[in-house]
Amino acid sequence: MHWDPQADMNAWGALATVVLAVHLAWIVWVIFGWLVARNRPVLRWFHFCSLIYGIFIEIAPWPCPLTLLEQWLESKAGVAVYREPFLVHYLESTVYPDVPGRVLVSAGLAVCMVNLYLHAKRILRR
Repeated sequence: MHWDPQADMNAWGALATVVLAVHLAWIVWVIFGWLVARNRPVLRWFHFCSLIYGIFIEIAPWPCPLTLLEQWLESKAGVAVYREPFLVHYLESTVYPDVPGRVLVSAGLAVCMVNLYLHAKRILRR
């Protein structure tokens, strides 16, 4: 058997794509998880913790671990690695090409805060 560097790079790229999919699923969970979690106490607390983590990672001075993993896998695959935060990279380049990164981060924080408000409102109603 011989070593095939192209196959090795394709495997790293496939893993980077899996991490990208997990990252996108995480974002969808943070945004819309309250719909699934509202009548399920365990999921509700998991979603609440996810929101707190989402807010923390957006305002913290370091990147999300999923972003770091995706970038590392992309570098192993020989892909040019992006350096900005995940949301800024993907949303800015595809949906909002002329919006500053701080606006996208602020919008992400606002979504998390609205979700926290919905959780607090439900808890206070009980």
